[in-house]
Amino acid sequence: MKAAQLMRYAKDYQLDIRTVATPHPTASQVLIKVKEAAVNPLDSLIGTGSLRLIQDYALPQTMGNELTGIIVEVGQNVTEFKLDDAVYARLPITQIGAFAEYVVVDANAVALLPKTLDFKTGAAAALTGLTAYQGLHEILNAHAGQSLFIPGGSGSFGQMAIPIAKGMGLTVIVSGNAEARERTLAAGADRYFDFRTENYWEKLADIDFVIDTLGPGEFDHELAIMKQGGRLLSLRMGPNGDFAKTNQMPFWKKILFKANGLKFDRQAKRHGVDYRFIFVRSDGAQLRRLSQLIDQRAIVPAVDATDFTLDQVNEAQKFLQIVIPKEKYLFILIKEIGQ
Repeated sequence: MKAAQLMRYAKDYQLDIRTVATPHPTASQVLIKVKEAAVNPLDSLIGTGSLRLIQDYALPQTMGNELTGIIVEVGQNVTEFKLDDAVYARLPITQIGAFAEYVVVDANAVALLPKTLDFKTGAAAALTGLTAYQGLHEILNAHAGQSLFIPGGSGSFGQMAIPIAKGMGLTVIVSGNAEARERTLAAGADRYFDFRTENYWEKLADIDFVIDTLGPGEFDHELAIMKQGGRLLSLRMGPNGDFAKTNQMPFWKKILFKANGLKFDRQAKRHGVDYRFIFVRSDGAQLRRLSQLIDQRAIVPAVDATDFTLDQVNEAQKFLQIVIPKEKYLFILIKEIGQ
């Protein structure tokens, strides 16, 4: 089969299209014929080596983190899936490889594709959906009646996070561009700020939670609107000591990440706020719960209209760098892998 593989970490990394052996599932795995694979910012972080302290791959490594596809082989101990099931998944971080014609994955990382999504939109739902679900339920421990602000939440992450948060009974406020206002309000946001014309930090106060999608440049403004004892979860700023402890990393990584996140921890503490970082994990059980929510609320992730084939994977990676600064968390999909 064909696979797009990373041969070396580099700032200007390239993926090589190589012919490799088609994998076969173990007793607890399924073999998926990939239909669509989403390209997202995580690929760039892996390719440049920025995540090597979290996960260092033995190269060459087939790239790609999330996909949709059809099950074509089932391990002997797998009972929840059958041949020809349409599925989606955020692959385990240690077992990525969506940029290929076939992929094997543990069955507990997979879920049936939501009825309201097709292969294209489904490929963009797993990673963002799990990020939102784990962030809200596990890290923020959010409850009904509390408030959430998502700066830059007008892209695919917001499209998933907003209805999940609303389903939990939160008040949800978002900032983004004017073009996304109606779409974001339709997704359930209670209030929307156009970042070009409105300064949210001049109008908001006593917010319980912030999910940061913009990075260090927005940190001061985000902290300024939060209540004492609030919690800020960043998707962009970097891990800290709490992240290493939660993920049960070795002692030397705990020391390193504590030093790395010290400036964020100190800055947050001055405002009486708790700083957290997330690196989403695969979880098929949570995906099944997300599928129910997606179908109930007709959630459709925002995806870019541009399609790429597997042979065009490097063009897709370059295009991502153009699109993301303009509209964060859009997804480009490598179309019809495995045809």
